Amino acid sequence: MIDINDLRDSPEKYRQSQRARRADESLVEQIISADMLRREAINRHESLRAEQNAFGKKVAAANGDEKQELLASVKELAASVKVEGARAESMKAEQEALVRSLPNLIEEGVPSGGEDDFDVVKTVGTPRDFSAEGFEPRDHLEIGELLGAIDMERGAKVSGSRFYFLKGVGARLELALLNMAMEQAIAAGFTPMITPTLVRPETMQGTGFDVAHDAEIYRLAEDDLYLVGTSEVPLAGYHSDEIIDLSAGPTRYAGWSSCYRREAGSHGKDTRGIIRVHQFNKVEMFSYISPEDSGAEHLRMLAWEEEMLAKVELPYRVIHTAAGDLGMSAARKYDCEAWVPTQNAFRELTSTSSCTTFQARRLNIRERVMKDDGSKGGTRAVATLNGTLATTRWIVAILEHHQNADGSVNVPVALRPYLGGLEVLPVL
Repeated sequence: MIDINDLRDSPEKYRQSQRARRADESLVEQIISADMLRREAINRHESLRAEQNAFGKKVAAANGDEKQELLASVKELAASVKVEGARAESMKAEQEALVRSLPNLIEEGVPSGGEDDFDVVKTVGTPRDFSAEGFEPRDHLEIGELLGAIDMERGAKVSGSRFYFLKGVGARLELALLNMAMEQAIAAGFTPMITPTLVRPETMQGTGFDVAHDAEIYRLAEDDLYLVGTSEVPLAGYHSDEIIDLSAGPTRYAGWSSCYRREAGSHGKDTRGIIRVHQFNKVEMFSYISPEDSGAEHLRMLAWEEEMLAKVELPYRVIHTAAGDLGMSAARKYDCEAWVPTQNAFRELTSTSSCTTFQARRLNIRERVMKDDGSKGGTRAVATLNGTLATTRWIVAILEHHQNADGSVNVPVALRPYLGGLEVLPVL
């Protein structure tokens, strides 16, 4: 949620943010109008209450007929106070609904436009030239079947389309990836967390997801709970309605969880294999930090993601995501995309987002501000950031990039200790 005081003082930057997102610019004017009506309603209500209190004192001092007349006036005034109070609450609810529908203010330098309008920050590594090596690369599913690592057919039999089994070296490979990611996160100062995968609607909404209209989210209607698409959601809600101590630096968590997405808008896309599936596993970084330090933390998260990509020896590029592809909560986002040989394209493996104070305002997460003399001051919203260290999708790029002509796969050196020293995933 944005800072309504900042929007009231500087509406043009919010209009510009909406234009960059290709979103509804008029929403800014609607919020300003609703805010004005809310404040007017509150002023009327408070004025009437003050008048009511004054009448109460007059009644106490009056006698006889005068007192009866005053009591009649007080009764009428009380009814007016109740009406204006209800109107003020209605105006407040209307304004809050509008504010909650406004995406985060983008940060300076974020590219304008939609999904295809990103900027390439850098490209690292060189895709393999399979033709020079004398063979045609197999895709990850064919390799996975040769290794006995991926079973899509039985996944569909048991659960439906876009479900799968990882088995044998496939299961071991995913566990190796996630364990390596978690170990790296711990070394960087993150506290490991196994998070809930079902959350309440206020937690989902507080993180920035629209539970009423987001077709990607699975809902358990009977319990009014939601399956998360990322452990960012429970980690963001972990400190809701709290004042946290950031005096010694950021509070960092690394969440390991299964994640669920309906992929409602992806009919016909990536139907083969495990690129776009309904359930996957992930290790997610999450930081609570003072707002002025969030930019540096964002770059650190990107560096940690690149460190993981280097460990699995994949060529990749970093892109600066355009405003219209940021989602509700992010003010800036970087994606790391690995080269997938059989698609002849870069595909996203990780992303890291700076959400500034947007999520913390919605979830009421604050830090104590210290005065210059060292005494305690008031509170303010903290900043939150998230970033992915490893997911099931990484298996796609690893199998395809490190494959051999016979279908076996070389294990990246850094992963070998997590696979009991295994150097090659053999064909069965």
